[in-house]
Amino acid sequence: MDASLNIPLAKSRRRSISASGWIVSAAIVAILVLLPILALAFQAIQGSVGLWSHLLATTLPDALADTLILLCGVGILVAVLGTGAAWLVTAYDFPGRRMLEWALILPLAVPTYIIAYAYLDILHPIGVVQGAIRWGLGFSSPREFRLPDIRNMTGCIILLGFVLYPYVYIPTRALFLMQSSNLIEAARTLGVSRRQIFWRVALPLARPAIAVGVSLALMEALNDIGASEFLGIRTLTVSIYTTWITRADLPGASQIALSLLFIVVVLVAVERWARREQRYSVSAQRSRVFEPYRVSSLRGILMFCVGLIPVLVGFVFPAIYLATEAWRRFQFAGLSPRLLAEAANTVVFAFTATLATVFLGVLIAYVARLRPGSASTWIFRLSTIGYAAPGTVVAIGVLILLAGLDQIIDKAAIAWFGVSTGLLFMGSGAALIYAYTTRFLAISAGGMEAGLTRIPSSFDHASRTLGQSASGTFRHVHLPLSKAALTAAALLVFVDCVKELPATLLLRPLNFETFATHLYGEAARGTYEEASIAALAIVAIGILPVILLSRVGRRTS
Repeated sequence: MDASLNIPLAKSRRRSISASGWIVSAAIVAILVLLPILALAFQAIQGSVGLWSHLLATTLPDALADTLILLCGVGILVAVLGTGAAWLVTAYDFPGRRMLEWALILPLAVPTYIIAYAYLDILHPIGVVQGAIRWGLGFSSPREFRLPDIRNMTGCIILLGFVLYPYVYIPTRALFLMQSSNLIEAARTLGVSRRQIFWRVALPLARPAIAVGVSLALMEALNDIGASEFLGIRTLTVSIYTTWITRADLPGASQIALSLLFIVVVLVAVERWARREQRYSVSAQRSRVFEPYRVSSLRGILMFCVGLIPVLVGFVFPAIYLATEAWRRFQFAGLSPRLLAEAANTVVFAFTATLATVFLGVLIAYVARLRPGSASTWIFRLSTIGYAAPGTVVAIGVLILLAGLDQIIDKAAIAWFGVSTGLLFMGSGAALIYAYTTRFLAISAGGMEAGLTRIPSSFDHASRTLGQSASGTFRHVHLPLSKAALTAAALLVFVDCVKELPATLLLRPLNFETFATHLYGEAARGTYEEASIAALAIVAIGILPVILLSRVGRRTS
């Protein structure tokens, strides 16, 4: 055979090997994500039948009932708040509307456990709010007048709803903005009033976005452990934590976690069923942008005040409280070395997990583009399944997997070298990085996938024609053009790692504290104000993706 013919053949073979390497690596990542969930299921199945019957008779009924009631209440509240706020700032033009558009996203910066701790102190019977009310009404003692205690199911639903409604507000507002004026004008021509347009035109078209937002909010509610526990709600997540930490019952915790995972699967199935066969399209050439209706000044001020309520409850009041308490604490004791050590732990572990998560997310997303088909689709889905599972479920699975691996390595080291390795993974914090990566891999993979979809496939063909392999095409074409999407995904992963509480509580090494665990510990002792600086730092970090989302929202408008 002519030597000149061997050169293209060799290049083609190298490109095929390079592409195969990407696919094999992505499959390994999918397996690593699935291993904790499989370990959890195996541990739960291995639990004795007597343990299952004990849980069914004692723990599961109450925990399951509280969880379902909480999900129903939070789901209804976030749907009402998010959809109402989205329609308000989209359909009407009033003073302050543009400020509300981004301000309504601010509650995303406050983790659920922080808002619970803040309001427990703000609304305390001897706190400033109830004290001011009693002073205004002429009462002098909490025995004469006090507001209802928020440590109940109603209080938990309200607080979680006012924090999680942006999950519905963001996609629903985006969908409202996509609706053209042609639809509104057609409805008005058919005799539909302006008020009925929302119920008969806008709301039916927005059902897919509402379903997605509600499902995300409910998953965050399931992941919560701090707010539910301190508000007196014994959810399945709280039961998992207390069963493992308080009773040291790993099989029992695994079985409760498996029950929680079943609820997550049901939620995802219901969300997909709600969006079945629903499509929305509009001709970009013939449609006009949905123009908001200008209202009178008095009505506009009223609308602004109504739209401002979720922002005040979900962000402003807790932020003012945290800033006040943090300043008092700083004046009293300054920045303690302990707080600086916690800041270093938080940033180092979150940054390390972000690097690992972004690297693996890029790998998964690029394989989906490199070899589109059922195999890459399943690899992508399995790799991103961790985001649907609550942090407690992922943490229990990682704990079972890596603790068992630590035992195997330790026994092998003793048998072969006479040296004990101890808790190699659990003691070094590697388990925590593993849990963070498994939990938030969907964010980086989804962000990278969104960036890659904006790059025409003709760029890939041109690069291959010039002799570049799959890796070379990625380095020279896809990576430079996807930097913005990759940076946004890394920012979201970093913030989520900083805010994550359940996995950090279960998998942190001994004598290891982050901002989140420090806040949880102080709240457990009833001294919320002692951790106000840490809480304020978490909120300040959480504002970063809110700024990013607001900029994206302005470009969408």
